[in-house]
Amino acid sequence: MPGLNVAVFGATGAVGVEMIKILEERDFPVRNLCLLASRGGRSMEWRGAQTPVEAVGPSSFEGIDVALFAVEGSVSREWAPAAARCGAVVIDNSSAFRMDLEVPLVVPEVNPEDIARHKGIIANPNCSTIIALVALAPLHRAAGLTRLVASTYQAVSGAGKAGLEELERQVQDYARGAAPVASAFPYPIAFNLIPHIDAFDEDDYTKEELKMRNESRKILHAPDLRVSCTCVRVPVLRSHSEALTAEMERPLSPDEAREILKNAPGVKLLDDPAERLYPMPLYASDQDLIHVGRVRYDDSAAEGHKGLVLWVSGDQLRKGAATNAVQIAEIISKTR
Repeated sequence: MPGLNVAVFGATGAVGVEMIKILEERDFPVRNLCLLASRGGRSMEWRGAQTPVEAVGPSSFEGIDVALFAVEGSVSREWAPAAARCGAVVIDNSSAFRMDLEVPLVVPEVNPEDIARHKGIIANPNCSTIIALVALAPLHRAAGLTRLVASTYQAVSGAGKAGLEELERQVQDYARGAAPVASAFPYPIAFNLIPHIDAFDEDDYTKEELKMRNESRKILHAPDLRVSCTCVRVPVLRSHSEALTAEMERPLSPDEAREILKNAPGVKLLDDPAERLYPMPLYASDQDLIHVGRVRYDDSAAEGHKGLVLWVSGDQLRKGAATNAVQIAEIISKTR
């Protein structure tokens, strides 16, 4: 029987569930599917039948060709090298290996050529980085990105099931006049914005903000790229949005940028202010294209027309995580 033996580790989590769904949607060439989690004992639907979820163990990755990891970084660090030693190519969604010089960090629309140098592990970038770079990479190729200022507006589902449930519960609390209780986030998220995602690190940036800088440099092979990012949690259920100010090496007009974006892989251009056409997270959800609009000059740019401003929205569970991993696996499948 043709196809690959595929494992999904973290199959019961939000990203793992999406991975299984997308493997089926995209008709990935699966010969056998192995579903793994830290604990087994349940089953999940795959191609119309119930497939058991097994507890991960020393023999779980024997005979596996591709292993999609949707687990925490500490778990990935423990199991990814073991899976690679068994001969599997691991595509890891955690931050564990992203900045490892020996591990490619890949967005298929941006740097698919980096996949070829893997040594058994390939890292999936952070969701906000993926969403930004699908839009920015074609402009970078045309005019040379030198500086990026990003503000992200990140949905509560980025914090998992607990984030979703907390927003829904707090909205109900407000409706009945009860005081909201915060647990998944440091403050109430309903009808609020929280400019704090992940721990604060160097120079009072958060780790989430530094991911945008460090990962963008690695993916674009632009070590001198200047990046400043502010990440904000917003009371949106699904899909992240970002305001991007991009400074270029060479002038690029909004019309030229729109023409490039209109033909860019993974992008859906929605940019007609007169018709109130622009990206919004509500309409970017449950699909894989990055919606791009509000393309205009950065009037504050020091050197004429070398700056552009964009607004983007993308589903962080799909293209920002699960779909990106499956797209990498599709490229690998053509070489196995």
